[in-house]
Amino acid sequence: MADAAVEFLLENLKQLLVHHANLLKDAKDQVEKLENHLRLFKSFLKDAPKHWRDDDKLRELIRRIRNAVYEAEDIIDAYVTQSAENKSKGYFHRAFQGPPKTISIATKVEAVLQKIDDIYKDKNNIIDFANITVHDAADHNDDKAPQVRETNVVGFDDEAKKLKEYLYADCEELEVITIVGMPGLGKTTLAGKIFRDPEIQYEFPTRIWVYVSQEFKRKDIFLAILKEFTRLTDDIKTKSDKDLANMVLGYLDTGRFLLVMDDVWSCEDWDKLLIALPKGNPRGKVIITSRQKELGWHVNRRRGPHMLRFLTLEESKLLLQLEVFQEPKFPQELEAEGSLIAERCDGLPLAIVVIGGILVKKFSGDTSAMKSTWQDVSKSFDTYLKDADAGKRMEKIILLSYEKLPYHLRECFLYFGMFPEDYEISAWKLTRLWIAEGLIQQKNVSLEETAENYLEELINRNLVRAVKLKFNGKVKTCRIHDMLRDFCLTEAGKDREGFLQEIKMSKDEGFQPSVSASSELNFRRLCIHSNVLDFVSRKPYGPSVRSFVCLPRDESIMPLGDISHIPGGFKLLRVLDVEPIKFTKLPSDMYHLLHLRYLVLSVSLKFLPSTFTKLWNIQTLVVRTDSQTLAMKADILNMTQLRHFKTNASATLELAGKSSKGAGEKIQTLGTISPESCTADVFDKARNLKRLGIRGKLSLLLDDKSGSFESLGNLSNLEKLKLLNDAFLAPPSGMQLRGLPQAYKFPPKLRILTLSATALEWRHMSIIGSLDKLEVLKLKDKAFQGEIWQANDGGFRHLEILHIGRTDLKIWLASPHHFPRLKHVELKNCKDLQQIPVELAEVPSFVKLDVFRSERAAASARKIEAKTKDIKGNVARQFRLSIFPPEA
Repeated sequence: MADAAVEFLLENLKQLLVHHANLLKDAKDQVEKLENHLRLFKSFLKDAPKHWRDDDKLRELIRRIRNAVYEAEDIIDAYVTQSAENKSKGYFHRAFQGPPKTISIATKVEAVLQKIDDIYKDKNNIIDFANITVHDAADHNDDKAPQVRETNVVGFDDEAKKLKEYLYADCEELEVITIVGMPGLGKTTLAGKIFRDPEIQYEFPTRIWVYVSQEFKRKDIFLAILKEFTRLTDDIKTKSDKDLANMVLGYLDTGRFLLVMDDVWSCEDWDKLLIALPKGNPRGKVIITSRQKELGWHVNRRRGPHMLRFLTLEESKLLLQLEVFQEPKFPQELEAEGSLIAERCDGLPLAIVVIGGILVKKFSGDTSAMKSTWQDVSKSFDTYLKDADAGKRMEKIILLSYEKLPYHLRECFLYFGMFPEDYEISAWKLTRLWIAEGLIQQKNVSLEETAENYLEELINRNLVRAVKLKFNGKVKTCRIHDMLRDFCLTEAGKDREGFLQEIKMSKDEGFQPSVSASSELNFRRLCIHSNVLDFVSRKPYGPSVRSFVCLPRDESIMPLGDISHIPGGFKLLRVLDVEPIKFTKLPSDMYHLLHLRYLVLSVSLKFLPSTFTKLWNIQTLVVRTDSQTLAMKADILNMTQLRHFKTNASATLELAGKSSKGAGEKIQTLGTISPESCTADVFDKARNLKRLGIRGKLSLLLDDKSGSFESLGNLSNLEKLKLLNDAFLAPPSGMQLRGLPQAYKFPPKLRILTLSATALEWRHMSIIGSLDKLEVLKLKDKAFQGEIWQANDGGFRHLEILHIGRTDLKIWLASPHHFPRLKHVELKNCKDLQQIPVELAEVPSFVKLDVFRSERAAASARKIEAKTKDIKGNVARQFRLSIFPPEA
């Protein structure tokens, strides 16, 4: 953890000394001296774990180093902020105000240097420093991405059988079944096992899963149910709770359905949701998971709660075997240790899974070495679980797993406390936040790849759960168990430097910790997920706060009188994520947040002012707007640290006359930009782009005379391209594109292509089929038009995923050799399509077919499913078919 902080500060100092030395004119010598000291610390910390003699002393040493680094960061960053503010003031303002009172940075840096010297002198009491040599970042080995493992489910067969009987039973009204048990016992796992059961899928074609959690809003739950039946328009989203409840009732009132409501906390919470459920529909079934026994009796006085049992010893051993070895047996040499460890988990599945996450990292194949390691873990149980009651046992096991984590993963894990309970976390967001926070160290691979590897390592240690995967097996979204999130918050709260703090409001005590303009919030990171506007109105103040993240479930508008409270109260922010809070105006002091690296905003603006370029540290910039276009008055391509820019609008880029050294070289993501912005100058700057989205009148891009697409084709690293033809910028008659450029004009490494509203004729599909590296093709609404698609020979040699959205296609003709590597087909709103080519069943890799509101194609989908079971040599293929709405 400390080495990441040291490296992060070193990089910051380097950028300051190279690009902004004018802001350090009074303390340049001290800053350079600090940089030299930190380089020695960096080498020291790299080898320290190999030579420690006392883990407690080492932990205290690392804490002292990190504290000194934080202090140095705050001193220098505060000085840079103040210098920039003074510099931005006009001549007359400076003349009347007199010389600015700057912080005495030289004295303060000298004090930090003395602390570093003191730490350095103490090091030999802990570490054999003689064996430490200087290392550079280039010495690091490449991190190879671990493979995300499948979730193992053990011991629930009898429980699932009993609950399925309840679901099949005839009732006179809506049946509600409650699964009750302590945290970590497997309530959600059991509900998921039933939800995915093929027999249940057949019996209940309409199945809906919603997360409730401790802090919820009825509106969010009702919308989560409705999205399974209809598209959520702005009109639906603005309806009252009562109107939404009536809509849900309308969909659920007569049909056969299974609704799972995960993590309901109280009887009062259930009563709030009951208004949307059709009590008189005996064909409907609801499963609730909860920790509260009384809730089970409250919702179903006849049946009561289903109390989930603990695993038996044999089941515990089996789960541990599967978690570590992926097979139902221990090596003979580890039988005794494995049995003892399984027994000490007391039948708690989460405990076994977490311990399995430790042991799987110790699985080297050398059973003699493993036996010693497993014995150490077994002894650790005695230390950690001594005198622990049943309620504290799981907490102790999580602590054991946490302390077995490598140092570089510990703060990454604690960072999960920044997200709300039961929140489905975007891996893209999480990894970019880690990078902005300085938790990711530069390796031989990119920062983004290293962060992805860290996430997958936490998943493989069973501390985080992957929810959705991308087509390439990488994590798309993830989630953390409530108990593990509680641990993150508790452990972070023990940190004397205030690693992070969640701001919460209670009815009796108000905000905790207390918030006012006169009291300091002495934490490095703040997260608040409810009552955000009330919190901001109190003018919170945190001179050392580096991150402010709010992810409330509902959107709100920041009052004009309060828009300056965040930048005014937290001047050293690196991370500002306030996406659900809409700004109708941006405060001028927003541009004094010079240290921002990650910024997510929602605005009611049609342009971003040129002053945005003052935020020269920005790495990730995300702007959501209710405008369809966004004029970028700021030359974002001239921001040398920018790596990712995303917006939902069509952004028009503006280039300044003079470029900074290295401008645009780090940019990996641009989206969505206007076709007019796709010029040779733009792509020459952003030549390392990997992901690009273009939105607007695409005929401007594809016009041969403009040469825009040829410039795009020169992006040799581009892997993902979205082309969105906007109807608002072209009348319906002008939406249709006449064609596509030839395949050789597309970027050579293109793997993922998305088209929307392009209205191309199907004959142009042959060009797309010729893209040699293409693996994913998403044809969104009205991407192609015409009644017949005849696939051509020789195309789509590497295509794995095909999505076809709303279209007038009726006949699709194809053979297995047209899609030799196809894995997944998704049809959405293809209401005229008569059938899917049944011959696709003969493609060996074809394992998944989703048919959504494409009723005429459902019969052929069933034929494909049946045919996959009959083809010789493919008996083991697990083919998954999903049809919605279900066939009558």
